Amino acid sequence: MSFLDKIFKKSAAPSPIVSILPEEIYQAGVLEFKDIIAPSALKISPKEVNLGEKMGRTLFVISYPRFLQENWFAPIINLDKVFNVAIFINPVDTAKILRHFQKKVAEVQSQLSRREERGLVRDPALDVAYQDLESLRDQLMQAQEHLFDVGVYITLFADSEGELDKLESEIKSILESKLVYLKPALFQQEQGFKSVIPIGDDQLNVHSKLNSSPLSSLFPFVSFDLTSDKGILYGINRHNSSLVLFDRYSLGNYNSVTFAVAGSGKSYCTKLEILRTLMFDTDVIVIDPEKEYEYMADATGGKYFNISLNSEHHVNPFDLPIPHEDESASDVLRSNIINLVGLFRLMLGGLSQEEDAIVDRAISETYALKDITPESDFKSIEPPLLSDFELVLAGMEGAGSLVERLSKFTKGTWAGFINRPSNIDINTKFCVFSLRDMEDELKPVAMYIITHYIWTAIRKNLKKRLLVIDEAWWMMKSEDTASFLYGLAKRGRKYYLGLATITQDVDDFLKSPYGLPIVTNSSIQILLKQSPAVIDNVQKTFNLTDEEKYLLLESDAGEGIFFVGLKHVALKIVASYTEDQIITTNPQQVMAIREAKKQLEQAGG
Repeated sequence: MSFLDKIFKKSAAPSPIVSILPEEIYQAGVLEFKDIIAPSALKISPKEVNLGEKMGRTLFVISYPRFLQENWFAPIINLDKVFNVAIFINPVDTAKILRHFQKKVAEVQSQLSRREERGLVRDPALDVAYQDLESLRDQLMQAQEHLFDVGVYITLFADSEGELDKLESEIKSILESKLVYLKPALFQQEQGFKSVIPIGDDQLNVHSKLNSSPLSSLFPFVSFDLTSDKGILYGINRHNSSLVLFDRYSLGNYNSVTFAVAGSGKSYCTKLEILRTLMFDTDVIVIDPEKEYEYMADATGGKYFNISLNSEHHVNPFDLPIPHEDESASDVLRSNIINLVGLFRLMLGGLSQEEDAIVDRAISETYALKDITPESDFKSIEPPLLSDFELVLAGMEGAGSLVERLSKFTKGTWAGFINRPSNIDINTKFCVFSLRDMEDELKPVAMYIITHYIWTAIRKNLKKRLLVIDEAWWMMKSEDTASFLYGLAKRGRKYYLGLATITQDVDDFLKSPYGLPIVTNSSIQILLKQSPAVIDNVQKTFNLTDEEKYLLLESDAGEGIFFVGLKHVALKIVASYTEDQIITTNPQQVMAIREAKKQLEQAGG
C-alpha cells in the first residue's frame, strides 16, 4: 500500500496530521507515482482539508430552480481562481421512476381535489407541480427525456482560511443569484476531496434528479469562446484551449486596436493576422515606422515603399479620388480641401484664423488653375503640385509668411518628398509604406500624407481591405492627424475597409480627444502585456476586473486578452514554424534568416 493510500483509507473520524517521511518511503523500498504527487502533509478538519501549504474546501449543490438557463455554470468555470469541479451523472431506470411519478401525480391530484371540495382558494404551487409532473411523465413515456441522479461538487483552494471564506462567498453569490444553492461538506471534507480528484469515486453521494434538458445546460462546461465557422485563427483560448477564430468583416465595423508594451508581441500578432488575412482575398496595406515588414513583403510577393526625403517613391497630396456612387464631385472636392488645410496646418507649424482662411482659398484656386471644379470629371484630370499651390499663395495678400514657411517643401531639402506627381501603385494584395528613414520631425506629416493617399486610392475601387497603422501614437500627437485617423475609423466600413491601429504608448494615445472614440469605434480590441505605469488607465478604459488587470501585468510575450463586442477571452498567440520564419521580430532569428538567404544567393550565383 502506498503512503497516499494510507492517507485516503476509509476512516470514521477526522484524520490527524499525517506526515510522509522520506525514511518511510526508503524502508518500503517502493516509490509509486502516488507518492510523488502526494502532499508533504495532510490535515482534515470539519470545514477544510490542509494539503501542505494549500487549503481546500469542498462544496456541493443542494438545490436547483424550476428552470435552468443556458450557460448558467459558465461564470463559475471562467473565474480566474484555483478550484476543481466534479460532476457525477447516473441514469435512473425510467420504468421505476414512472411508477413513482404515478403515485406522486395521484397525491397532488388528490390534494387539488380536496381543496376544491372545501372551496379553498387555488394553490398556484400545486397547479404548477401537477403540470410539471404530467409534462415530464409524458416526455419520459415518449423517450423525449431521461432522468439522472446528478451530483455537482466544487473544491476550492487558497493559501489561508480567510481567502477560502472569501472565495466560497463569491461563488455562492454568483450561483444563488441564479437560484442554485450550495453547502459546504461539513465533517465530510475527506470524502468531498476524494470525490473531486480525478479517480471517479463519488463518496459524498449528494445527488439531485435532473432530466436531460436542464442537465445539458451543465455539461459539458461552457466557457467564453470566440470560435466561428469562418474567419482567421487569432490564437488559442487560455481558458479552455479552444481556437479563437473570428472574421472582423462579420462585425458592425471592421476596426481593431492593439495595445501592448515593447517586446510583448504586438507586431508578431499583427503580422500573423496579416499573413492569414491574405489567404482570404483581402488586400492589406501597412504603414510601418520601423522597417519591420520588409522581409514579410518580400516573402509574400508584396510591394515595399521606402518613404524618405531621398526616396524614389513620391506621393502628391493634391490627388483626388473618384466620387463614390452616393457622392457628388463637389462633396469629394470639399472634403479633400478640408484635409489639405489640416495637412498645411501640420506642415507649417499651425495657422492663425486669417492664415487658415487664406490657405483654404488658395487650395480652391490651385485646383481651379488646373480646371478642377465641383463639376469636373476627376477620372481624366491631372492634379496640381505643391509648387502650383505656392505660386497661387504668392499672389495673395497677407500670405508672405506662409510662402516663406512653405518654401522648404518646394525648393529646400524637403522638396523631393511631396512636390512631385504620385508614382506609387497600391493595386496589389500586400503593400508596405516604411517611414523608418524619414526624419522624426516629418514623420507625422508623412503619415498624414500617406494615409490620405491610401484613403483616396481606397475610395476609387471598392474592395475588401485591411489598413494597418503601426505605432499609431505618432498620429495622435497632432489634432489634425488624430482627427483624420478617427475619420478613417468611422467611415472605413462604407468602403469595406478594416482599420487596425497598433501602439505601445497607451497614455499618449488615450490622452488625445480622439483616442477613446477610436477605441469605441473598434469592434476588436487586443490587449497584450501592459506596464504597471499605464495599467490603471487601461483597466478604467476597458472595464477590466482586478484578475484581468493582473493577467495583463504577468502575461508572457504573445499572451493577453482578446475583446470582441461584449465577449472577451484570454488569448495565447500561436504560429506554425513556417509562419514564425516569415513574421519573427527576434533579432537573432532575423539575422539567421538573412544569413541563410545570403548564402543561398551566393550558392545560386
